[in-house]
Amino acid sequence: MAKRIKVKPSKPALLFGMVLGIIFVFIGLFIAIPAAGIFGVFWTMVAVCITGLQAYNFFSGKGVASWEIETDDEEKDNQSTSLSGDFEIKLRKLNRLKEDGLITEEEFQKKREEILREKW
Repeated sequence: MAKRIKVKPSKPALLFGMVLGIIFVFIGLFIAIPAAGIFGVFWTMVAVCITGLQAYNFFSGKGVASWEIETDDEEKDNQSTSLSGDFEIKLRKLNRLKEDGLITEEEFQKKREEILREKW
């Protein structure tokens, strides 16, 4: 099952966007509307919307996410399968070392218990 993580910009980025948005609103009110008419109104409305979104994210605990990340729980299942596979591989290698006479029975038991503790 997929899990969604929502990410919003940092407080400094939101503050910068809010201040810049306010500047664009003033440009729209005092320069764009008198000079360009309908386009100036459109400019100002877009600037107000952008500024409002930045302010909402800045002052709200929840806010509106800028990005969404989807994680897959299958990765977790694959990791646990991989870990159990690693566990089995370690025990088989350890057993082979003992059978080949490269380690003593005492060393084998000690290392085996370490590997078993890692598993649990």
